[in-house]
Amino acid sequence: MTSSAVSANTSSPAAVSLGRGLDLRSPVMLASGTVSYGEELARLSDLSKIGGLVTKAISPEPRTGNQPQRIAETSCGMINAIGLANVGLDRFVSDKVPFLQTLGTNVIVNIAGKSIDDYCQVVERLDSIAGIAAYELNLSCPNVKGECMIMGVSPDATREIVSTLRKLTGRHLMVKLTPNVTSISAIALAAEEAGADSVSLINTVVGMAVDYRTRKPLLKNVTGGLSGPAIKPIALAKVWEVSRAVKIPVVGMGGIASFEDAMEFLLVGASAIQIGTMNFVYPDIGEKIAIAIDQFFNAPGAPKFSEYVGSLIV
Repeated sequence: MTSSAVSANTSSPAAVSLGRGLDLRSPVMLASGTVSYGEELARLSDLSKIGGLVTKAISPEPRTGNQPQRIAETSCGMINAIGLANVGLDRFVSDKVPFLQTLGTNVIVNIAGKSIDDYCQVVERLDSIAGIAAYELNLSCPNVKGECMIMGVSPDATREIVSTLRKLTGRHLMVKLTPNVTSISAIALAAEEAGADSVSLINTVVGMAVDYRTRKPLLKNVTGGLSGPAIKPIALAKVWEVSRAVKIPVVGMGGIASFEDAMEFLLVGASAIQIGTMNFVYPDIGEKIAIAIDQFFNAPGAPKFSEYVGSLIV
């Protein structure tokens, strides 16, 4: 089976509804951790052209993250071990939310934590605040030992946290999945059964970078999350696998660097996509890809967006 892409009621030919109020004027979103809270990017790109922005992860308390060096460039992307550094819930509400409410696009808040209670605290605090369209549950960060990654590699733990949060909110719940597991479909199915409205994948792939001259790792954390074009073939395969296993929409990400890349993810079953690492290279890449997708589906003889999603011929 493939995940569904339902046309949203907007003028865009590629508008899509992911369900439970998350209606996107474009299938293009910007991924968590690459656009902070939108302030800088809004000066460089028209965010109203895209479908949504996923904030940097929010946890109940502020986090400084891992010690530097925590970012290194690779030959085809980057590797990071930021460690979920963020301003914390109080400052997010007071300092970041007012700006996010002005963006003219869907705001999806990425949530991370050490325990189910941490996720509950964030959802309970944010649920009465206007201007938030959805929550993306980060159950898959590979750079924080003993925290959210533990929940993201177990179907039972995934089922428990999603079902708990489902009882707390009527907002859209998107669950972010890691490729660093034996069966990503098993995790996706557990999330779906527990009440998730969509799944997003893939998060970064565990990797490592070293300097042969100094004989030291480039990251203080030794290992980190590999992202960028290098992981696109892995991401495509995982999106294809998961989209055939679940009925809820799949949001694809991992190495998207062009219009063509985005179309490939839609073809293998993603109802929407997120752009991550390439935001650092081209801050307006989301806007440009969104416009290109509109032009493709507006062209004479073009298929309907909903018919194109998941239409790979095998």
